[in-house]
Amino acid sequence: IVETEEKGSIRQNTKAKKSHFVFFTPVEGMISDTFNFEKKHFAIDLVAKKNSKVSSVLDGTVVVSHWSAETGFVIGVQHKNNYLSFYKHNSVLLKKAGDFVSAGEHIAIIGNSGELSSGPHLHFELWHDGVPVNPLNYIKF
Repeated sequence: IVETEEKGSIRQNTKAKKSHFVFFTPVEGMISDTFNFEKKHFAIDLVAKKNSKVSSVLDGTVVVSHWSAETGFVIGVQHKNNYLSFYKHNSVLLKKAGDFVSAGEHIAIIGNSGELSSGPHLHFELWHDGVPVNPLNYIKF
């Protein structure tokens, strides 16, 4: 009986957590380009002050922390309920793969790295269930 009660309360807590998400803004800045599925721009681009700190939008685990020729310094965070966020073109990464981060915690410094960057900005992607979604539908910028 006690086991059943505990399982029931765990399920209740899980359901409550699923319905309430507060997304943090990754960086204070101005939107320079918006999400466009047809053009395969699965992100919003944010221009911000030099050396602005980039924050995780939700609690999660860093699953990507590397450099690539196209997108420069990239960090990706896996969140609950199949949300995944990517932060590209950074100048410095503050976390490594496997690190747990809290919502609002600094994970990178904005930059202009990678061949696809046209100036200092943050290219921010949000994915849900393996599909890119428009961050403007989730976060107030």
